[in-house]
Amino acid sequence: MTMRMLHSSSWPPVFNCNSNSSSSFKFDAPTFFTHKPIRTSLPDHVVARSRSCSAAENSGAELRRALVGEGLRGGRLCCCGRRHFMAATTSPLIPIRPSNASDDSSDYAAMLDKFHAPRPQWYEEFQAMVLDKGMEAYEAEIARYKSQLFSKLKGKVKEILEIGIGTGPNLKYYANDNDVHVVGVDPKRTMEKYARAAAAAAGLPSPNFKFLQAVGEAIPLEDASVEAVVGTLVLCSVSDVDLTLKEVKRVLKPGGSYIFVEHVAAKDGTILKFLQSILNPLQQAVADGCHLTRETGKNISEAGFTSVELGTVFLANAPLINSHIYGIANK
Repeated sequence: MTMRMLHSSSWPPVFNCNSNSSSSFKFDAPTFFTHKPIRTSLPDHVVARSRSCSAAENSGAELRRALVGEGLRGGRLCCCGRRHFMAATTSPLIPIRPSNASDDSSDYAAMLDKFHAPRPQWYEEFQAMVLDKGMEAYEAEIARYKSQLFSKLKGKVKEILEIGIGTGPNLKYYANDNDVHVVGVDPKRTMEKYARAAAAAAGLPSPNFKFLQAVGEAIPLEDASVEAVVGTLVLCSVSDVDLTLKEVKRVLKPGGSYIFVEHVAAKDGTILKFLQSILNPLQQAVADGCHLTRETGKNISEAGFTSVELGTVFLANAPLINSHIYGIANK
């Protein structure tokens, strides 16, 4: 693996922020993606099987296996009905089907529950609203770095997966092309309406966008099915960073790129690192599992990518979640 630092800013005193530095870099554009249509309706034999399923015998397990066998994810079948899993699509997009994403199970609904326990509806609604309205200052400051990163995709990449898409703040950078197809993955269904609105505002045609409720540890896409994976402020809150990066590599085509922006732990021995250590449990409780002390740059560098270009920056509008890393990892 080849690793090159894009920019290495010195660590300033706590809250003495420096975001004026910039850097430039190059990477080889990934190859174009030839997408395959996916089935959008249940075949007769699946429907017949579903009618014969007895809740007393298998609680819907046979029907779920039938859906898995057809490579469909039209909806999650759950006796309690507490969470809708995925909506059917009406246009050909990135191939969506179960694969060897996890050694535990090919049932992505089960993986969703395993890695992201259901939260109260009011909590997820509130969190979506806060992210939609409360991140404007942060997004304005990080915009120069995102613009630099996403400029490498525009006009070159047609099939993009964004993990932890949230309210869709990144879509405006890369989704304003009628030829681009985007799959947005997020464990919270409440994010969908915001992400769809962001996609529309970016100029992405509605048939070109699909939202899937899933986790980064079990991405419901085929192996080597996308040209680029996008993830910003995601690895801080996933349950398993290394498994998520393994999934990113799995769904990327050879030569594909992973674009990331993440906050990481402050430098050892600083007051900020001490504060992060103290507040980390509280942060996880109130910010949906967000960790303040992860060394995410190390995880990315050791994930087995052929090359990693990584820069650092300290942001004034995110005093507690600093420093930030940003860059591109190529498969």
